[in-house]
Order: sequence, then C-alpha cells, then structure tokens
Amino acid sequence: MSINQLNVPFVGTIEKSPKISLIGTLAMLVEAPGDFDLVQQGRIWALADAVSTWPNVQEAVIGVTNVMLVFEQPPADIGMLSASIVELWHRVPGRKADGKLIEIPVVYGGELGFDLPAVAKRAGLSERDVIRIHSEGEYTVCAVASSPGFGYLHGLDPRIYMPRKSVPSLNMRAGSVTIGGMQTGVAVLTSPNGWNAIGWASIAMFDPSSEQPSLMLPGDRVKFRIDRIEL
Repeated sequence: MSINQLNVPFVGTIEKSPKISLIGTLAMLVEAPGDFDLVQQGRIWALADAVSTWPNVQEAVIGVTNVMLVFEQPPADIGMLSASIVELWHRVPGRKADGKLIEIPVVYGGELGFDLPAVAKRAGLSERDVIRIHSEGEYTVCAVASSPGFGYLHGLDPRIYMPRKSVPSLNMRAGSVTIGGMQTGVAVLTSPNGWNAIGWASIAMFDPSSEQPSLMLPGDRVKFRIDRIEL
C-alpha cells in the first residue's frame, strides 16, 4: 500500500516525496524518490537517525535508497504516521558521508579473483588497469544489508561497471572483493554469489563477538589498497 493509497497528503510535489509501503503489520518501507544519488542516500541516513528515536520504532534498517521501519506494536494510525514521515523527509537535512575511513588490503586476481579477466574484457582494459582503477577510488558505504556486515559501496568508476551474473558462482569465498553493476563490496559469507570476484581481502567484515559487529557502517568511507597482484 502506498502513501497515496492511504490518502495521506503530500508535502511538496509527488515526484519529490518518498513512497511508503506497509510490510505486514509490524514494518514499513520508505523509499526515496527518483534515481539513486549520494544526496538522496544522505537523506535516507538522516531520516533513519531521526525516526529511530520515535516511540514504537524498534529499528530503522537502512537500505540503498530506502529505510525499513520495524515497529514494536502495529501503529495505531498509519495515515498520521505516514504523513509525519513525509513531512520529516522534506525538512530533515541530509547527513554527509563523514564516517571513519577504512583501508582494506586486497590480493587482486589469482584463484579467488577469478572474474577479473571477464571484467577487463568487458571494459576493454588490461587486468592491471582494472586493478589500478578499482584501488584508486574512495567509496562510500551506502547501506549494510544483504548479509550481516556486507556494505554496499558507492563510487565505482563507470569504466569498470560489470553486470551481475545471470548464473551465480556457487561457492564464492568470504572476503571476495566483488563488483556488481555500479557497486563494489566485500563478500561476508562463503555462499552462492552473482557479483564478480576481482580479488580477496583477509580482513573480517563482521565479528559477532565485537561491541560493533559490522566493520562498515552507513556513511563510512572505504579505500582498497593493493596488497599483491596475481595474474
């Protein structure tokens, strides 16, 4: 059910208001309008920060261009809640990507970077050029989702965009440094994975015994450093 179906008045134009959908009785998805950009994502972060302090909100789970609100009890007035979220969206200042800088050493290529040749071929570049371009970028953690500790990283150079595979790799190793479309990331679990592996990082992305289990948080910045190249 969208906010329009709930007969909630919009603040501003429809194009600039978020889409709100119910997920059962205990969750709500708020989606940013328009295509992805870092400014909109910053507003998602800020919205999540603000709404997470509201009564009855158990958790605000940040995604790429969206945030899912999880409630302790079914909201008493969905229409009023939705209107409050829309009003907040239009006045909340976006949060900047001012988190910590994380440096990740990577072994590029080799047995665990088995998709590097395919990425290079599609880009019309050498494998070393792909490695150079990937390691020169600074990336922003848009969201931590999909699996515990997996950061969706924005800032990939368009020259090395690579579509996700139609048939996933069946046993991609945890720590695989990957490219999926316009994003890059580090696999947290050994599992089937449709992203393209170009290297491997030994640093743990998620430690359940730590006070802060996830190494990456929304708004953090990431640099990949060449540890070794295996071609």
